[in-house]
Amino acid sequence: MNLFLELRRHARLADKRHPMYDKSRFARFWIYLGAVFWAGYLIFIGTTLAFGLEDAPTEPYHILNSGLAFILALDFLLRFPLQRTPTQEVKPYLLLPVRRGRLIDFLLVRSGLSGINFIWLFLFLPFALLTVTKFYGLWGVLTYNLGIWLLMMLNNYWYLLCRTLLGERIWWVLLPVGVYAALGLGMFLPEDSPVFDWFRDLGEGFITGNAPAFLGVLAAIALLWWVDSRVIRRLIYNELNKTEDTTVQVKTLSEYKFLDRYGMTGEYMRLELKLMLRNKMCRKSLISIVVAILLFSALISFTDVYQLSDFWVMYNYVIVSLLAFSTLMGYEGNYMDGLMTRRESLFALLRAKYVLYNLVLLLPFVLMLAGVVTGKLSLLQILGWGLFTAGPVNFGFFQIAVYNNRTVDLNAKMTGRNNAGTGLQQLASFGAFALPWVVYLPLQVLFDETVAYWGLIVLGLGFILTSRLWIGNVYKRLMKRRYRNMEGFRDSRQR
Repeated sequence: MNLFLELRRHARLADKRHPMYDKSRFARFWIYLGAVFWAGYLIFIGTTLAFGLEDAPTEPYHILNSGLAFILALDFLLRFPLQRTPTQEVKPYLLLPVRRGRLIDFLLVRSGLSGINFIWLFLFLPFALLTVTKFYGLWGVLTYNLGIWLLMMLNNYWYLLCRTLLGERIWWVLLPVGVYAALGLGMFLPEDSPVFDWFRDLGEGFITGNAPAFLGVLAAIALLWWVDSRVIRRLIYNELNKTEDTTVQVKTLSEYKFLDRYGMTGEYMRLELKLMLRNKMCRKSLISIVVAILLFSALISFTDVYQLSDFWVMYNYVIVSLLAFSTLMGYEGNYMDGLMTRRESLFALLRAKYVLYNLVLLLPFVLMLAGVVTGKLSLLQILGWGLFTAGPVNFGFFQIAVYNNRTVDLNAKMTGRNNAGTGLQQLASFGAFALPWVVYLPLQVLFDETVAYWGLIVLGLGFILTSRLWIGNVYKRLMKRRYRNMEGFRDSRQR
């Protein structure tokens, strides 16, 4: 117990002593404000569901319980940008007289008790107070929410298993995809879905305080906790002992000679390509971008989600910028001292990144042409969202380069520090999804979709054609802060 409390204290101190703590206070304020907003929003949804389902042929809580699978799937997806794995907190303790297995077990326990597992209670608690109390009183509300919390804790350990394995090999994405695909088939193929019935009965068991329902969930939590513990121990051991290094060989070397014609910008485009293809973390990010584009493009072009096509098209573009620029200058923090020895090298580097990743935006554009052929999308639509992402959205992300001074390790996947989650980066990520709608929706309401798309195109082209000017501004501001940033890069490097 003393070790558990000590680890909690260390986590709080680590946040306060981090070089980015003072710089992130403004962003933290908006993040906390957003958390309060979403808590209120969930309370509103829970209350609305309770009143909206009053006239249903069955009890409201039976209907909500039948859809618990959807809530668990949504919770799983939302954890990716919000929750880190405990593997990144292990390394500082490895030289101390603490058993590695015991340390990992306590970190997993702390993860299970984290606040993120209580978020959905803002929806279920008001809903239960308005529906469950009619038949089961406050005791039913208490046991029901206790059961929901245990389900979220189970989802927490399921997420940690998938996220840890994904950090090792991107192909482990097939595990959650296969599980949720099987659930989807079980829900929608049979006329009387056993999945809906099972979750409805499980929720009923929580409300009535059924011991087997709670014991079954607790057993599943214990099993996933044990699997997480064993998997994390093995992967950390492999990484710390470099067991993979003897098998990795560079089979081909490419100098990308075609980039010579673009001068210094081409030179740094070559550096960026080598960085992405020859380092574990960068290669993983590149694969994630390609996989996300393929999945969303297929979703848009060949399923019925085209009814919300503007959201999905925008998301398909913005996910490229989010994965590419959310840690802007973080990888370069490993060798920032060398970059500073050359005149205006950072300006050429920023230009190279902007050009290279805007070229990557051509991939979702080309893939979504299938949706244009099938009539689900319009050419003006995918062109407008693509140019707007290349312009104003990427402009917003490039502001991170000025203030980011956290090094992202190029190869450490399990024990690397979590250097991708500052308040500024999270705020930029939120803005990347909010900004397009701030521009698009008023134009759509005041005029029509065609005018809105042309507005996106004009703004996008404006920022793209003036990119040399605003990248130059980013470069000048970055150079004013160079010594402060270099100090942060050195402090946050792996040792």
